[in-house]
Amino acid sequence: MTQRERQCPALFISAPASGQGKTTVTAALARYHRNRGCKVRIFKTGPDFLDPMILEQAAGTAVYPLDLWMGGADHCRALLYDAAADADLILIEGVMGLFDGSSSSADLARFFGIPVMAVIDGSAMAQTFGALAHGLATYCDDLPFAGLFANRVGSEGHYQMLADSVRPPLTTVGWLAHDEAISLPERHLGLVQADEVADLESRINRAAAALNHVPDQLPSAVTFTPAATHSNVTPSLQGVQIAVAKDAAFAFIYHANLDLLRAHGAEITFFSPLSDATLPAADALYLPGGYPELHLNTLANNQPMKAAITQHHMEHKPIVAECGGMLYLLNSLTAIDGQRAALVGLLPGEATMQKSLSNIGMQSVQLPEGELRGHTFHHSSTASKMVPLTHSQPARHHGKPEAVYRTARLTASYLHLYFPSNPDAAVKLFQP
Repeated sequence: MTQRERQCPALFISAPASGQGKTTVTAALARYHRNRGCKVRIFKTGPDFLDPMILEQAAGTAVYPLDLWMGGADHCRALLYDAAADADLILIEGVMGLFDGSSSSADLARFFGIPVMAVIDGSAMAQTFGALAHGLATYCDDLPFAGLFANRVGSEGHYQMLADSVRPPLTTVGWLAHDEAISLPERHLGLVQADEVADLESRINRAAAALNHVPDQLPSAVTFTPAATHSNVTPSLQGVQIAVAKDAAFAFIYHANLDLLRAHGAEITFFSPLSDATLPAADALYLPGGYPELHLNTLANNQPMKAAITQHHMEHKPIVAECGGMLYLLNSLTAIDGQRAALVGLLPGEATMQKSLSNIGMQSVQLPEGELRGHTFHHSSTASKMVPLTHSQPARHHGKPEAVYRTARLTASYLHLYFPSNPDAAVKLFQP
């Protein structure tokens, strides 16, 4: 190990598909090791807001996304290197299936040499568990593999049947029984937000206590290296006050986005469009995504807040609105049950919630400030006569682009932008 390298035990938690229970298992392992006195840092593969909320509760530390396309290899390397400085254990939760996507969990695990623990829902299988395990472990020759974790197991005997089906040198490294008391509730965009699950703490503790056959020792240490490039940060937002919407309706915020704004000198304050009547002192506003459709009456009835945001816009101050933040600025939003609410009205147009997914996937967008990357994931459709500033470019060949609207200093779209993909461009969006 060179002088600048850092070593830290690390484990990459993936699965053959979504719905196998990766988040429950990751949260259980984090709380298990935290209870033993370890400082645990967790990362989530790809763009996600909901799983990290649960994982932060389990570990007691902030959770950041890792994505080689959205953030870039150097950014991911820097995040892991910084975490290795003071963590006793690094856990990375994968996305979807192990090999799914053009920048998959397997790609990330191979790139950083982090051993994979595959979580398999064993509730409706026996010896097929071993066949599935063999396929996951051998599909790529150079994939580091730590073992198999059996989830939603019926009994000790059932687990033994699953474990016996695994061929050497593969091994099982633990299991969890099927238990509704540790499952995590879901809604249309994924898991229910952590703050809304009243008994989340007991669910996590119960899951940690229910872990079976988990090794006492930490996983193998992985060597992490610093980023190849390091740019000096110019405090180009020095003294700029940015008010960020944050409450039950607007909570989809990347820690890395706020870190970047603060690193450039911005002063971040939070406010609630649900409960606050006024804005804090602000040179710019950031309205992230969330669940405005679940709080239509409260948002519609908070006339003082709608007036304050309108006044901010009239003063030609910057506003960045993403997904749910954009919906809030439209004339109206209609929920699945037909309930319609009049909202801020800075953007001419109406949105309607859909029963099925409207768009999903990685996107890039070329703005006058520069190119930024991010993702889109929403269940609403928007109709507007406003001419878009531009449209995003999907990363997938058959992906669906998103309109990006701009009026005065307001920039709004369905895109959840990842500011570290182009720090200079992100900063310019907020400069007075």
